[in-house]
Amino acid sequence: MEEKKLQNIAEKIFGSKVLIHVFFILFILLLLFLIAIISGLPSSRILRVIMIGVFLLTCIYTGRWISRRWLLSNKLIKSAIYGTVTIIGLSVIGIIGSLFIPNKLSPSLVLTVFYFVLLFFSLGMLLSIGRTTIIRQINEAMITQEHKESELQLLRSQLSPHFLFNVLNSLYGLSLAQDKKVPVLLLKLSDLLRYSIYGAKPDFVPLTSETEYIENYIELEKIRIGDKLLLELNIQKTNIESIKIAPMLLIIFIENAFKHSKNTLLPKIRIKIDLQIIDNYLVFKVENSCADNNDGRKSDEDSGIGLAVTLKRLDLLYLGKYSLENSKENNYYQIKLQLRIK
Repeated sequence: MEEKKLQNIAEKIFGSKVLIHVFFILFILLLLFLIAIISGLPSSRILRVIMIGVFLLTCIYTGRWISRRWLLSNKLIKSAIYGTVTIIGLSVIGIIGSLFIPNKLSPSLVLTVFYFVLLFFSLGMLLSIGRTTIIRQINEAMITQEHKESELQLLRSQLSPHFLFNVLNSLYGLSLAQDKKVPVLLLKLSDLLRYSIYGAKPDFVPLTSETEYIENYIELEKIRIGDKLLLELNIQKTNIESIKIAPMLLIIFIENAFKHSKNTLLPKIRIKIDLQIIDNYLVFKVENSCADNNDGRKSDEDSGIGLAVTLKRLDLLYLGKYSLENSKENNYYQIKLQLRIK
């Protein structure tokens, strides 16, 4: 409870521009006061140190104002003119003020005052430029992130109808010839849709959830295809509990394998699926039988929808952290995806 109160206080302090500046000014003055105390200065000289601190803070905030007013607006000539005039004016004020310390006017005093005015004036400008640059980078990062999230949401909205369209097509074809299998298929479909709608909402989900989803989909296809299917399934089950992956990322490749392998004239549909974790990489391979004139992607007009969405998601979520290869040889089409584990 106390931690939450402290967090709320911190948020109020750092969320207010006025409070930030008040704490900055108090910090500088308190630091100078402590230095004066530690140095053993008498109380009369401590007051002078505080006055010098106020003057230096004035230089900082004047430099900050000049920077915000002209320099950051790309009015470089005005910034140079007003900056020079201000530095000279502050130097004159500093020299006059130093005479009351008391000091005698000398070239070394003039140079010292000018040096500190220039130093703290420049510091104020740099703080302003640095703060503006950081805020601009944060805003750009937020805009990029929002764009990325909106694009991912759009891709997901495209993905679900594509999956549902494929499954409903399968159910329709099966209901015409093998209506007894339809109730079982509908239960499998219910499980799949429940996950795609509710379980796949986060950007990343446990790999165990994805493998369970893949296995449910394969069971649905096994019921639909029957004895014609020759399936070799090898999915790693151990040491994957802590691994996370983008949801419904692998299923498209499996969907395509089942979809295009059934278009062949071969008596059997051969599909091999392999998922392993090797040296911090998820290695996913899918191999399926296909016709001579079929590359596993372009046999139907809509076959590329899910794959195109998946490729865009890979670029958005795993840019520079994945490789995707495909090949076709002897009526077999193969994809190999290597994904760096998050």
